[in-house]
Amino acid sequence: MEQADLRSWERQCTQEDMPKCRAACPLHMDVRPFLEHMAHGDVAGARKVMERYLPLPGVLGRICEHPCEGDCLRRELGGSIAVGALERACVSLSSPQTRLLPRPPKNKRVVVIGDGMAGLVAAWDLSRKGYPVELFYEGEKPGSGLLDAFKTLSLEVLEAELEVLRRGGVTLTRRRLEASLLEEAADARFVDVSCAPALAPARELIDPVTLLEAGTSPSVCFGGWPAPDGAKTPVAWAAEGRRAAMTMERQMTGVSLTASRENEGATATRLHTPLDGVAPWGRVEPLDEAGGYSSEEARTEAGRCLQCECLICVRECLYMQKYKAYPRVYARQMYNNAAIVKGHHQANTLINSCALCGQCEVLCPEGFSMADLCLSFRQDMVRRGMMPPSAHEFALEDMAVSNGPDCALTYAGSEAGRCEHVFFPGCQLAGGRGAQVLSVYEHLRGSLSGGVGLMLRCCGVPARWAGEEGLFAESLAALRREWESLGKPRVIAACASCCKTLREAAPDMVVVSLWEVLDAECPFETPALTCCDEAPVLSVHDPCSARHDEKWRGAVRSLLAKRGVRIEEPRLTGETTPCCGYGGLLWNVDPGLAASFAADRAAQLEHDAVASCIMCRDRLAAGGKPSLHMLDVLLPTEAPLSETARAKGPGLSARRAGRAALRSRVLERYCGQEAATPGDDGLVVRIALDVLERMEERHILREDAVRVVRHAEVTGDKFLNRDNGHFLASLRPVRVTFWVEYAVEEGVYIVHDAYCHRMEVPGTSTPEGRYEASRNPFHL
Repeated sequence: MEQADLRSWERQCTQEDMPKCRAACPLHMDVRPFLEHMAHGDVAGARKVMERYLPLPGVLGRICEHPCEGDCLRRELGGSIAVGALERACVSLSSPQTRLLPRPPKNKRVVVIGDGMAGLVAAWDLSRKGYPVELFYEGEKPGSGLLDAFKTLSLEVLEAELEVLRRGGVTLTRRRLEASLLEEAADARFVDVSCAPALAPARELIDPVTLLEAGTSPSVCFGGWPAPDGAKTPVAWAAEGRRAAMTMERQMTGVSLTASRENEGATATRLHTPLDGVAPWGRVEPLDEAGGYSSEEARTEAGRCLQCECLICVRECLYMQKYKAYPRVYARQMYNNAAIVKGHHQANTLINSCALCGQCEVLCPEGFSMADLCLSFRQDMVRRGMMPPSAHEFALEDMAVSNGPDCALTYAGSEAGRCEHVFFPGCQLAGGRGAQVLSVYEHLRGSLSGGVGLMLRCCGVPARWAGEEGLFAESLAALRREWESLGKPRVIAACASCCKTLREAAPDMVVVSLWEVLDAECPFETPALTCCDEAPVLSVHDPCSARHDEKWRGAVRSLLAKRGVRIEEPRLTGETTPCCGYGGLLWNVDPGLAASFAADRAAQLEHDAVASCIMCRDRLAAGGKPSLHMLDVLLPTEAPLSETARAKGPGLSARRAGRAALRSRVLERYCGQEAATPGDDGLVVRIALDVLERMEERHILREDAVRVVRHAEVTGDKFLNRDNGHFLASLRPVRVTFWVEYAVEEGVYIVHDAYCHRMEVPGTSTPEGRYEASRNPFHL
């Protein structure tokens, strides 16, 4: 990713854009922290915020016309926050908090003509950068015009700020404001038009960015014009003084007068702040109108602030909540991570833990897609050889098995070898619900004309999710060859990820969801469901891969209605549905976070759930939510639905075995072939359910443990723990070393534990090598 690409990604996220109140302020006073301090009774902290952004804060805090209130999001929800009154309360209830630090004076001479708000601010800003400033005024005392214009401003307050100016290197000189002042030698000049209108040209002759009169030499800045309607606008005048000070400094340092100045003054902002669920709360009026807010009143009024921010995506995504930031920050972290040639890539897990579900893109008003961002970095790391093989290795191995000889099968459904339709159940439904897959296939064969084939394999989406573009292309090419051998039939897919993947990667394939076919072309003739003489209510959960598939979602709801199911739509549904934790290989990279996804979604569903994706169903059930798959509703068994809903889905080992078993049943039923079912090769191996669950949490399958035991018994590569009579053996058949603790009882091999690691240990047992006894972790 280039810097320009990074900037483009960062611009899409508006979280760091200014809130409306700050954008409306010509001085960009950051109102949020100011109000936060006031709401907590920290008046001194609020004063520090004012002093950070406002010149002459003691003066502006009392006379500002507070344009921020006009854009406050509370305006229609109880009235805008009384920022102006709160600023007056703050400066009245506190003393200055910032010490003026002396700076070495620069060898320049700056002249400011006029002591209005613009002139005082120009002198304030330049003096704080070390420029000696000579300010000329014409009245009895400097700033007397402000005292006349603003009765809330006292001489004492004004004198205090003027003293700050003097200490900062500003010389206040009383003198007639006439044209001769413009002829005196100076490195930069500013004319406050409110005090010396005779010295100023027409406003339309002034450049609005630099406040310079075009074509004049020497150049002079002008500011402080009265408002067109004659209104007093001290903060607008102050902004012109600040803009002029910026121009004058650039003049004296010889840099561009116009570069990067587009955000000076009041500006627009793209920050989106959701107001859903925000209750109206009326403005607090001070009991003493003349004296303003008391401390407690100010605290209450400031507490009405919404503390505007976006974070719409973060509020709904556990992944982004875990890493405690927002997309703009994540883009920078991933970019920096990719720039590391050698060393620890700390953002690898961040990149690989996104579920790639696309919810954030739908929720974000600017369409920021963490899925696209993370996937692009995964692909880049794979291309450059920077992605650790262990990141997605198990999932890719599982995909390879699904597409291998033990599980994959293409059956045309007829001797002709061609068909007009092919049922593509997907590897997860095939592994978990083989009997239902066969029932659906039989129904399709009996209902659709032109012949219906069956294709058992993975669509390749794990490789796409892993960023393995080459592997995905190989998988798709193999799938395409099988599809073409059937005569390019219409694909009837039961998995939303398969639908989405094939439509995107193979647009010439006609892919339709199983639910559309069952709804419109060949419905099941089954009676409506009832529960206690009443139609059941189920919370519908859409798979995240179908968030943009209206036909999929519509067919699901139509089928449920035909079965007499009353549907409860969750708060997040359809296009905004969250991921169950399976997508993007999250389950492989961060099983704990994936489990949190499922549990969080389960908690959002008011009733028992119904899902059209088998992995969604199984993960919700594992998260404690009784859940049905659509086929449980359409093809009910004799078991009560409540019992079916509470049943956990198969584990990794059982799902892999289920794919192989389904292939064998298809060959036996339709081809008359007796396929060899992968087994334990004569070994009787027993693994308790709790041990198997613990193994699968570590991504160790039953067949992995059996392979280690078999190798140990054949080669003798095992060690005895005399304390408990258990053996320990290891094997590294791939890039993973498996360790198995087992015992032998009456010819039965009982596995007590297993673990694995992906580092190479010298001497570890492999089919070609032996394990060194000195490295045995067991006590002998």
